[in-house]
Amino acid sequence: MSSSGAGTEGNRNSDYGKRRFKRSRSHFTDRITQDGKDGWPVEPGRYRLVVSRACPWASRALVSRRLLGLEDVLSLAVADPVQDDRSWRFTLDPAGEDPVLGIRYLFEAYDARERDYPGGVSVPAVVDVPSGKLVTNDYQRITLDLATEWRDLHRPGAPDLCPEALREEIDAVMEGIYRDLNNGVYRAGFATGQQEYEEAYTDVFRRLDSVTEHLRDRRYLVGDAITEADIRLFTTLVRFDAVYHGHFKCNRYKITENEVLWAYLRDLYQTPGFGDTVDFDHTKRHYYTVHTGINPTRIVPSGPDLSGLTTPHHRERLGGRPFGDGTPPGPPPAAERT
Repeated sequence: MSSSGAGTEGNRNSDYGKRRFKRSRSHFTDRITQDGKDGWPVEPGRYRLVVSRACPWASRALVSRRLLGLEDVLSLAVADPVQDDRSWRFTLDPAGEDPVLGIRYLFEAYDARERDYPGGVSVPAVVDVPSGKLVTNDYQRITLDLATEWRDLHRPGAPDLCPEALREEIDAVMEGIYRDLNNGVYRAGFATGQQEYEEAYTDVFRRLDSVTEHLRDRRYLVGDAITEADIRLFTTLVRFDAVYHGHFKCNRYKITENEVLWAYLRDLYQTPGFGDTVDFDHTKRHYYTVHTGINPTRIVPSGPDLSGLTTPHHRERLGGRPFGDGTPPGPPPAAERT
């Protein structure tokens, strides 16, 4: 999610709904790997993950980091959910400065890597602490590498989020969910014309209907345990009723009105590592305050009532083991609790 809006190209906050939506590709695609082939070897304490709790793409990284137990080796910076046209800012921290990187805006790490970089400043981002340079903003790749390249630093009992035997199926499921749902809600919300909106709206609910049937008799998307595919679906579903249903006009039904998806969402939300990374205040304030092109009053709705997320879901009747052969993560560090 870029400072100019969810990875869109060149938009200011006031441009939403006025320019055709286009998600920009990640410009900085270096990888942090065991062999350090891109110049960035996996090292404990060397890198800092920058996120916004409002952003579904960054939330993937938050969930993965928690499930894998990487809190002590990959530090976390949380940006203010209400950014300005300059980029994500660290106004939640004392003196408005990230205490580790010593910067006030995320674009400073981008500038340290590439002066006058013309694209959007997006989260999630991984920054090299010693140099202060951005390493990567490749939101599609970051979590996959956390699950595989960082394996030697995982906590004991960490789940395998990308089992090799299921990798092809996981990739196929994630591709459809990304195209029609993760990205589809943005295409609907930022549409500049009726046909553009209706095409995106159709994609969103066609995919939700398909996922509903897929999950009707199985607990998780692929296999019998949580995988990367579930993480990517969760971060959109958990924002759907609070933001996408109203703000983005994806209003054929709410997730609470879909028996299967509502139970699936509650199941994941109540699983350690998922709901404890969610901040609905950050989420709603970001979308409704920042997207002034489609919400010029900047009024943040009081609803919906989300207390039902903690009610029994009964999905355990379908079998499956949330963490496979692993174990649940411990509680989040006190400083990171939402």
